[in-house]
Amino acid sequence: MSERVCLGIISGAHGIRGEVKVRCFAEDCRSLTTYGPLEDKNASRKFVLKITGKAKDDLRVKIQGCDDRNAAEALKGTELYIERSALPELEEDEFYHTDLIGLDVKEEGSSEVIGKVAALYNFGANDIIEIKVNKTAKLEMLPFNKQYVPQINIKDGFIIIREMSFAPESGESDEG
Repeated sequence: MSERVCLGIISGAHGIRGEVKVRCFAEDCRSLTTYGPLEDKNASRKFVLKITGKAKDDLRVKIQGCDDRNAAEALKGTELYIERSALPELEEDEFYHTDLIGLDVKEEGSSEVIGKVAALYNFGANDIIEIKVNKTAKLEMLPFNKQYVPQINIKDGFIIIREMSFAPESGESDEG
């Protein structure tokens, strides 16, 4: 498990006074400022945040020392991390998305590893899980919910997905 957890990403500037929009990955976005300063991916910069409002699906945030639009725009794409030890203990069936990256993927009813979890996304509606399929080396996406991913076993390093076909069967073609 990673020692750091990504709590959000700066998605752009908001206004002319240095506010940014942050796509929050925390379950409770109000908690983003309760853990102390957040760091960038390399832990080379620290950010003190103050939530100022909402901008559609993102938070509006003032970052200490970011006082104009140019400075805010320069931060676009910056991921915001915190040390795992600063976060509350998880319940038995809870996990951080970062804990899923790299887990083996098995189909329901089989012990064969068919791929690895490559990433998790949320494009605004629901979470999506991206899987790198062993047979094709392609990246495939599925909705990340109990219907498609009925079991997550972080301790033993795998997830179970419902039987899915990620590639055409032999003899089939995409051409009509």
